[in-house]
Amino acid sequence: MNKETEKMGKWNQTTVTEFVLLGFTNHQKINAVLFVFFLAIYLVTLVGNIGIIILIWISSCLRSPMYFFLSNLAFLDFCYSSAITPKMLLNFVTGKKTISLAGCITQMYLFASFADAECLLLAVMAYDRYMAICNPLIYPALMTHRVCFGLVAGSYLIGSVTSLIHTYYTFRLSFCGSNVINHFFCDIPPLLALSCSNTHINEILLFALCGFIQMSTFLLIVISYTYIICTILRIHSAEGRQKAFSTCTSHLTAVTLYYGTLLFTYLRPSSSYILNTDKIVSVFYTVVFPMLNPLIYTLRNEEVKDTFNKLLQRKLIALRRIRRFFQCLN
Repeated sequence: MNKETEKMGKWNQTTVTEFVLLGFTNHQKINAVLFVFFLAIYLVTLVGNIGIIILIWISSCLRSPMYFFLSNLAFLDFCYSSAITPKMLLNFVTGKKTISLAGCITQMYLFASFADAECLLLAVMAYDRYMAICNPLIYPALMTHRVCFGLVAGSYLIGSVTSLIHTYYTFRLSFCGSNVINHFFCDIPPLLALSCSNTHINEILLFALCGFIQMSTFLLIVISYTYIICTILRIHSAEGRQKAFSTCTSHLTAVTLYYGTLLFTYLRPSSSYILNTDKIVSVFYTVVFPMLNPLIYTLRNEEVKDTFNKLLQRKLIALRRIRRFFQCLN
């Protein structure tokens, strides 16, 4: 920790007006490498998720509920990555690691809201696959546009409410010893570790709310895929089984990666936090995972790949026609 950070970290008053995000390192060369690395990941995240949203909304072939949910998943990945990564990149460039109290509150609220909504949306997507594979005859009648919209809206609403509760109770605490957050963004566990107040209520809320959302949605996903696998195994043709499995593998991959890191981070008492280790784990679900989601769903989904290829071919044909038109004019 440099002298400026040490100086900023010494606070004797109960109310702080800003925090210092310690980040990963103070070494300038390493920060330069990290800036390039995370900038590349963020650009891929933006292009991939925005690309999926545009592809789904302009393509008439991707109008099913599964792709409606996928477009919202891409939107969530774009949002909660953007709540963290730009500030982190700015800190790498400027070396100024401070974040205002209002900025810290906003960052925590946005990230927690989008992260909780993503858990709920992943469970909704598992339920959608269950209905499509296990109850194909009644699937169109049950998974109407109104129902799909309601499930997505409910995910956003519940995520916003739980995040508001966490944010309110976190910033009711006193931070009277230091304002240096041993993390690269304003997250709940490092702020609880930083507080000089009794954080017992906060830990109960963390276990109760995060535990309920993460464990209940994870349980719903496990139950859904148990029924799905049993149904698929009863399909006689190998081609039919392969087609059914292909619609589920990308979602299962995303669930495994996302829940593994979230459960490790949030369902532990604050006394067991190893903040340097948690920072590495947090990088995965805040920065890397939003980049991987578009790759997972496009590389393993034949319909998305075929739609993208057809769209690309149409654009290339249109460009050739425009070029020929200008050649004729010349």
